[in-house]
Amino acid sequence: MNKRNEQAIVEKIKGLPPERVAEVEDFVDFLRTRSDDQRLTQAATKASAPAFSKVWDNPDDADYDKL
Repeated sequence: MNKRNEQAIVEKIKGLPPERVAEVEDFVDFLRTRSDDQRLTQAATKASAPAFSKVWDNPDDADYDKL
C-alpha cells in the first residue's frame, strides 16, 4: 500500500466516533488473526503430507484417483 492510501485510511478513521474506531481496531485484529490461522493451517498441511503419503499413495487408492 502506498503512503497516499495509508493517509486516506488514517483520515477516514480519524473522522469516526470513538466507538467506531474500536470496531475498526477489532476488525483489523480479526484480519490479522485470520491470516495467522491460515498460515498455520497451510504449514500444518505441508508438514503432515509426508506422514499421509503412505496412506494416500497406495494401489487401492489409485482406483479412486481415476474417478
